[in-house]
Amino acid sequence: MKKSIIIILIALFITGVIYYAMRPSGKAGQDEPLSKALIDSGIKIIDIRTKPEWIQTGIVQGAYTLTFFDERGGYNISEFTDQLSRIVSKDEKFAIVCRTGNRTSLAVKILREQGYKNVIDVLGGVKAGAQNGIKLTPYTEG
Repeated sequence: MKKSIIIILIALFITGVIYYAMRPSGKAGQDEPLSKALIDSGIKIIDIRTKPEWIQTGIVQGAYTLTFFDERGGYNISEFTDQLSRIVSKDEKFAIVCRTGNRTSLAVKILREQGYKNVIDVLGGVKAGAQNGIKLTPYTEG
């Protein structure tokens, strides 16, 4: 019985450490929810979801579509940053959005470690944005 409790406590501790380590490491106030003000600011918005997600829900009008994670949850940071550098510079302020904000928290942490200091993590993703009245536009390739 004591061993079971100890194992559970260790598992909870490890989970907490992993959760803490995966939090975005940017400055306070640099992350924000999807809003009309953010969209109207003219800042580039990069939607890192997958193509099936873009088709299913639509995208923020004017957003760039650039998948970060593959269908299995893996990613290639070199390939992603190579494609990203064609859209934004490391010094440029831009926002990263996914469906609920889970994927962006890790992507933004990695990008900040890669020198993208002005990246905004869109909290709650397009799902929260849509719930708050942000209209998504149908995805079209091009």
